[in-house]
Amino acid sequence: MTANIVLLPDAGPLITLAYADALDLLFTPGWPIVLVDMVLHEVTRNQTPTSEKLAQWAAAGQVSMRTTRTFQNHQQLLAASPSSARTANLGEVAIQETMIDFALKEIDADLPQQTGVFLFEDHKIARASFMLPDNCRKVSTRAYLMFLEQQGWLESAADIERRAIQAGRSFSKLRFPPE
Repeated sequence: MTANIVLLPDAGPLITLAYADALDLLFTPGWPIVLVDMVLHEVTRNQTPTSEKLAQWAAAGQVSMRTTRTFQNHQQLLAASPSSARTANLGEVAIQETMIDFALKEIDADLPQQTGVFLFEDHKIARASFMLPDNCRKVSTRAYLMFLEQQGWLESAADIERRAIQAGRSFSKLRFPPE
């Protein structure tokens, strides 16, 4: 069953876990991790406290990279007119594209059905009307950490959150799903 679950992390959770030196927690459930190209670009395009760590993590070969039309179009627009190329929310758009592809696979009986777990941190995503196919779920960083703790795979979700904050991460106060 777990082989059919795919983790799709957005930029926010990657940054938070990098601040906490806890990126390895993404592998804990044993689900394949698919990193969309636009999200990788978002977390590495500028020099930040976590950009190099995230670039090395992605290059280590333990995650699958997913090419998206969103990133390809962004690259074309950037080459044509760097000052007018949109950057906001493109990682989420690329993940949405990937989830739609998962939904379309569900229609094709010859392809194995996958459940995409979209890992997010941005409060705008929790409240936004985000197209979520039946075979996809959205889970906040905090809820993911609590899941790991409940499964006995993590001693303390609060400790990871605390480590990220102490390292300088401004962690979302959002609780999704709400308690």
